[in-house]
Amino acid sequence: MKAVRYHSYGDSDVLVYEDADRPVAGVGQVVVRVAGTSFNPVDAVIRAGFLREVFPVTFPHIPNFDVSGVITEVGEGVGGWQAGDAVVAFLPMTAPGAAAEYVSVPAETLAAAPRTIDLADAAALPSAALTAWQALFEYAEVKAGQSVLVNGAGGAVGGYVVQLAKRAGADVTATAGARSLDRVRSYGADRIIDYTATPILEAVAGERFDVVLNLAPTGPRETARLVDLVADGATFVSATTPGPDDAGRGVRTVRVFVRSDATQLTELVARVDAGELKVEVAERRPLADLAAVHDEAATGRLAGKTVLTPA
Repeated sequence: MKAVRYHSYGDSDVLVYEDADRPVAGVGQVVVRVAGTSFNPVDAVIRAGFLREVFPVTFPHIPNFDVSGVITEVGEGVGGWQAGDAVVAFLPMTAPGAAAEYVSVPAETLAAAPRTIDLADAAALPSAALTAWQALFEYAEVKAGQSVLVNGAGGAVGGYVVQLAKRAGADVTATAGARSLDRVRSYGADRIIDYTATPILEAVAGERFDVVLNLAPTGPRETARLVDLVADGATFVSATTPGPDDAGRGVRTVRVFVRSDATQLTELVARVDAGELKVEVAERRPLADLAAVHDEAATGRLAGKTVLTPA
């Protein structure tokens, strides 16, 4: 099969589109013919070797942990799935990934793919939507009537956060750049702050929120200022720079570490099929373009979630 692999840590030029052995289904696994996979910023961080102690990979490594596709082979001990089933999954982050024509997938991570969107586009759902779900409902414990500030709502995770928070009955204030304002507005945010026009701290001066969820890369000083926007006894959740361990005023600070969860992913798929959750794909690219996608991400040129498809 064809796959994108890297044989050492480094810049995007270590990514090579080349021939690789097609995987087989081990015990508890299925093989999926990849319809789509999506780029995530952490893919580039792992590729560069910055997380080698947290996410060590074996070379040559096939990246990308989001996958959608069709099962072609079912391994020993797998029940409930058969060849021909359309599925999505969030793969183990250090295992051979989905930047390939085929990938082996632990059956326990599988969910049936959404029926109402293109199968390749469904690859934009697993890790980003699971991050949003877990940040809101496990870490922040968001409830109806609460005020939620989403810093970085223009990204893939932020889009799902806004939609899920609104469905949960929260009042949502979201920050976004000019190019994503309309998209975030379509998700139902009650108020949108264009941070390129007005700094967030100026826009919400004098306000405090039940939950502040930070999805943007921020330095320690800016992070501390975001923590100041949390109401007494309320919660600051970050998927990027962690807040201080002792923020004072009874404020709880937690950092999101997403995990694969097939039950939650199944619920998210159901919401997509019910029309309650939009899956936004900014661009669809051939798998051979993955190195270029990494380059564009590094220079801020990606307009949104990018899905890659095998030729």
